[in-house]
Amino acid sequence: MGRLHTRMYGPNKFKLGLFGQNCSGGLTMTKAPERWDPSWQNNVAAARLADEAGLEFILPIGRWHGYKGETDTEGSNFETLTWASGLLAATQDVCLFGTVHVPFIGPIFAAKQMVTADHIGKGRFGLNMVSGWNAGEHAMFGVSLREHEERYAYTEEWVTILKRVWAEDQPFDFKGKYFDLKNILLKPRPYGGDRPILVSAGNSPAGKAFAARHADCLFTSIMEFKDFGPSVAALRASAEAENVGIYASGHMIAKPTRKEARDYYNYIVYDTGDWEAAEHAVAIRTKGRDTPLKTLKTLKERMISGVGTYPVVGSYDDVVDEYRQMSACGVDGIAIGLVNYIEDFPVLRDEVLPRMERLGLRQPVAT
Repeated sequence: MGRLHTRMYGPNKFKLGLFGQNCSGGLTMTKAPERWDPSWQNNVAAARLADEAGLEFILPIGRWHGYKGETDTEGSNFETLTWASGLLAATQDVCLFGTVHVPFIGPIFAAKQMVTADHIGKGRFGLNMVSGWNAGEHAMFGVSLREHEERYAYTEEWVTILKRVWAEDQPFDFKGKYFDLKNILLKPRPYGGDRPILVSAGNSPAGKAFAARHADCLFTSIMEFKDFGPSVAALRASAEAENVGIYASGHMIAKPTRKEARDYYNYIVYDTGDWEAAEHAVAIRTKGRDTPLKTLKTLKERMISGVGTYPVVGSYDDVVDEYRQMSACGVDGIAIGLVNYIEDFPVLRDEVLPRMERLGLRQPVAT
């Protein structure tokens, strides 16, 4: 795997990215007036802030239906391959990912779109592969939602074609269980000749196994921090890539004091949270499973605060210490959601990053 020239393989011990800025509300199901407006102008502004501050990546959410409720969080969003192409043209060094639900797009067309983005960004494009889980979104495309294990079998074939079409310089045929393709050839090849970075997130055994076989970076979820270290170690041991990156995802609320951070969290979740949207989101994600009431309450709260991601909430020092602990567990970085990616960014840039530099987690941005 190449791409060693990109920030994803740069010297920072703990890498940072923005997560979800292409969607209305970002990661937060709140009615608060400062909730994220994903206009194109705002997306460009947030991307440039991340680029100038030295962040490694920006990761979008692939979504076709929102979560209903008053806010319909993520209901308005930009398609991620076009979005990434535009932001690659507007930035210099940050890596941009596209998030693709593989049942909704053929591998040859997707490969061509991604090569285009990759050339725009001079090798800074990456792909986040999603096998699909939302039955309503599948129905929108007229595609059946396969059984869980078969989703990954389909994705396995899809990404096998993708990797090969990016690598071959002569026409070839492909015949598998799901695809029968003739005379495949793609020009130009990806920028620089090597393929884009591939990332995947899977929490089930099948999802983790797929990610371990094909991804350069694996995203994993955190429910209880005490269980996180062993989970990361097992995930790294299962990966086939030698230098696989292990990443978490979480939303960040950082304030001067712990009390201010907790008060703002309560304002976002309990005072202005869209509990109807959270109810809908949890119902989709837990359908067919017997989930304890305590777990359901935690899931709903986390859906409001960060669409199910881990809450990193506290003083500036608290937040940086959590990132230090993640790094000590073997995590290489985190994709961060903010309530507002422009208004909240100065805290990340001016308070969190300098503290991380003092701990040796990051280096100052070269000027």
